[in-house]
Amino acid sequence: MQIKDLKNKLLGSTAEMEETSAEKMQGDTLHIPPVPNDALIIVPMRGTVLFPQIVFPLVIGRKASIAAVQEAVRSQKPVGLIMQLRDKDEEPGPDDLHKVGTVAEILRYITAPDGTHQIVCQGEQRFRTKEFLQGYPFLVARIERYGESDLVSKDIEARVITLKQKAMEVLTQTRQAPEELVNAIRSVTSPTIVTDLIASYLISKPEEKQELLALFDIQARLDKLLELLNYRIEVLKLSNQINEQTQETMGQRQREFVLREQMKAIQKELGEDEGNAAEIEELSHAITAAKMPEEAEKQARKELGRLQHMPEASGEYSMIRTYLDWLIELPWAIASAGFIDIAKAREVLNEDHYGLDKIKQRILEFLAVRKLNPHGKSPILCFVGPPGVGKTSLGRSIARATGREFIRASLGGMHDEAEIRGHRRTYIGALPGNIIQSIRKAGTNNPVFMLDEMDKLGSGGFHGDPSSALLEVLDPEQNSTFRDNYLGVAFDLSQVMFIGTANVLDSIPAPLRDRMEIIALTGYTSDEKAQIARRYLVKRQMENNGLTPEQFTITDPAILTIIQDYTREAGCRNLEREIGGVCRHVAMRIAEGIVTSEIIDSEQIPGILGPKKFESDIAMRTSVPGVATGLAWTPVGGDILFIEATRLHGNGKLILTGQLGEVMKESAQAALSLVKSRARELGLNPEIFEKNDIHIHVPAGAIPKDGPSAGVAMFTALFSAFSERTVRSDVAMTGEISLRGLVLPVGGIKEKVIAAARAGIKTVMLPARNQRDFEEIPEAVRNQLRFIWLEKVDDGLKIAIEN
Repeated sequence: MQIKDLKNKLLGSTAEMEETSAEKMQGDTLHIPPVPNDALIIVPMRGTVLFPQIVFPLVIGRKASIAAVQEAVRSQKPVGLIMQLRDKDEEPGPDDLHKVGTVAEILRYITAPDGTHQIVCQGEQRFRTKEFLQGYPFLVARIERYGESDLVSKDIEARVITLKQKAMEVLTQTRQAPEELVNAIRSVTSPTIVTDLIASYLISKPEEKQELLALFDIQARLDKLLELLNYRIEVLKLSNQINEQTQETMGQRQREFVLREQMKAIQKELGEDEGNAAEIEELSHAITAAKMPEEAEKQARKELGRLQHMPEASGEYSMIRTYLDWLIELPWAIASAGFIDIAKAREVLNEDHYGLDKIKQRILEFLAVRKLNPHGKSPILCFVGPPGVGKTSLGRSIARATGREFIRASLGGMHDEAEIRGHRRTYIGALPGNIIQSIRKAGTNNPVFMLDEMDKLGSGGFHGDPSSALLEVLDPEQNSTFRDNYLGVAFDLSQVMFIGTANVLDSIPAPLRDRMEIIALTGYTSDEKAQIARRYLVKRQMENNGLTPEQFTITDPAILTIIQDYTREAGCRNLEREIGGVCRHVAMRIAEGIVTSEIIDSEQIPGILGPKKFESDIAMRTSVPGVATGLAWTPVGGDILFIEATRLHGNGKLILTGQLGEVMKESAQAALSLVKSRARELGLNPEIFEKNDIHIHVPAGAIPKDGPSAGVAMFTALFSAFSERTVRSDVAMTGEISLRGLVLPVGGIKEKVIAAARAGIKTVMLPARNQRDFEEIPEAVRNQLRFIWLEKVDDGLKIAIEN
């Protein structure tokens, strides 16, 4: 009865439309051949599947379909309804249709007032097309009908019971099911009818309906329908759960809105200022726009709630407001959109820096790894070298090459851990540390961050140890959750490209040094300095002093004169200052109207910069016995070092002057002992040591000197003093010695050799075990010097002592 109710309800809904009878269409019908008894008129359907026993209305729009339906009504024959493979096909052919459809009886043909054609049809049974016939203005096909079996097994009956339960569960979840459908599903006992009824009304996807229609075996059809209903139930449950959560959230927001409006009304009645409410609302929007992590936003909302109930006159009000400003203005989700282009990076590095080929190669390797693995834990680079060699400018070039912001923080003299981690919010005036302050200033969470002067960090005291605080910043395993004491919430530093700089490696705390990859930048040769001055320094100083290329020209010999006679450094900082002095001199003459332009040559340099500041006095110092030229490493690069030894009447006492460190004092003792032990082999009278005191002096006594590299030079100076034979003025040496006469390796070979070339030395004696450092020496310097590799200290005497 219930299926008839559904049918009657559907037919009744079209009662107001005009029904078109077969007689009414008779005059409009063309001559069409009769359709054979084993064939059906086929009507294609878009996205619609009709099941047997189901009554369904259809709108007919295509001319072929209208002709097909009219012919079926006229001849009082059923039609075959088949779903198209693709909805977009306007004139589907036999290959554009599914193979299985439904035989349908047309119950009513209706022409609506707007001219559209509609039919109400009822499915009868499934069929499969065998072949399509030609000669009709619509599709006609021979078919094979499929009847349904009335046999019901226990397995099928059990599945029908489960199917009805699942269908009722779906209808319960939808909450808007028609009562007639509920009653029909409950009352129908036929497995085939209840299966088709549920598939027609509870399955939404046409493809799934077509798959069910094509299953002729009732048990397979029941299993497939149960599977689809189970999935539909899970989707409905999840949808209802989401809907309930959304309604709950909306209810909470509406409640908050009402309460806020009531609070505004109360404040207005009390005469309190409404500006606070507007400020709170503005801060709330700013917190949302900042896109903070969940932890930070939760903390910000908590502090905002406290601020809302606090009078503005309270001292804590400004502290909370400042704290919220810091949270809001930090770039939690703002990143530079820079893309690492290795070719562009190489071009930028070559444009900004001359030489430094190995350094540039390592930087490009570093950038290549960051490009291939942006979220990887790449090492922290640390540039170590003397002042003025371009450490900071390399960091700027990396930032420019990667399209990132560049920020710099100096660590020199920092002695308080709070300068890194920030101060706790326990007093007025507390602020975050330099790391968070710099990130806020940069405005992005992935800048190039240069930490300058890492070797000058203050030692730990009662304020804490800043170097230990830096461990969390520079450790890739920890800095993704860096927690500033002021913020109290984690900030992700893993995308920041940290780069450190230092003058001396030994002064960097060992745990901090272990977390960085050290890249050494040594000094420049005179030729390299000349190129740097011509390419960069002169142009920069001309711009700084308001000069144009038409007004000022400085020749290459003039630049070389400044390098050799007025600077003695590893970098180029003083060189730029002296060039700036020359530019200022010319700028003053042009401003006074004395000249309109000027060309500066080497002869004019003394008149501008004054007398020479550095002169090569090697020949004068080594023209007497007892003086040897050593090579030393200093924090500002390599330098030459004169070792002076003399003897005077006494009883064999050793006198050391020149503010020597403990290591150099030990080197002097070892050199004297070695000379004494080999007196006869060296052609010396052993009695000379008992009747004379030995005085070793290193000039520039106000400067502390230490390090294991003066042993060879002290041995040579002592031998020269005792043998009264002079040391060649164009020979310099470095290396430590043992009591067996072996020459031990030392560090800083590149810097020392560059200093020797700068001072006019022709021959350099180095430990044989330092030959591994030979490739690091610039090629121009290697071609300028003669190298002697010493295994034993005696080998050096043959070269250094004049005959």
